[in-house]
Amino acid sequence: MSFKIYTKTGDKGSTGLIGGTRIPKSHIRIEAYGTVDELNSWIGNLIDRLHIDESKIVLREIQDRLFTIGSSLACDPAKDTKMHIPDLKSADVELLEQQIDLMNESLPELKHFVLPGGNELASSCHVVRCVCRRAERICVHLQQENEFVDDKVIIYLNRLSDYLFVLSRFILHENGGVETKWEPRL
Repeated sequence: MSFKIYTKTGDKGSTGLIGGTRIPKSHIRIEAYGTVDELNSWIGNLIDRLHIDESKIVLREIQDRLFTIGSSLACDPAKDTKMHIPDLKSADVELLEQQIDLMNESLPELKHFVLPGGNELASSCHVVRCVCRRAERICVHLQQENEFVDDKVIIYLNRLSDYLFVLSRFILHENGGVETKWEPRL
């Protein structure tokens, strides 16, 4: 027998955290892990269209870390969940930094702001980057509201947005595209 995906427990606008506490679906904690879930989905969409195998492997690792982050955010910090939730490690941030440095080796030096675009995949990276920045802002807000968020989550999301920016440039460069310099109207 398969298990049912619907429970009906959220029909009145609340949801359960890992640990059993029920909170409104409008709570900032739900907004935080919902945005991380959206980010993960956009990364999956990017992977499905990407033709750079090395980047696909890294993006799959990132998806795993985003599940880790989502699990952390979905826990009631005031309760012992009796569940093993994986942790982010400093090595996860270091992997992003190594990948950024590796991609940057083949890219022209960035001397100006660039407009998002150039080709469909590079543009998609910019969309994913913006969702990542939103997730980061919401996690910072959650922390500012004295709700527990592991500092490594914010560091990881910050570095991930940098990675996604460089990946957009790398994809454009690998496909012979040209960056569009932002020339502000004066």
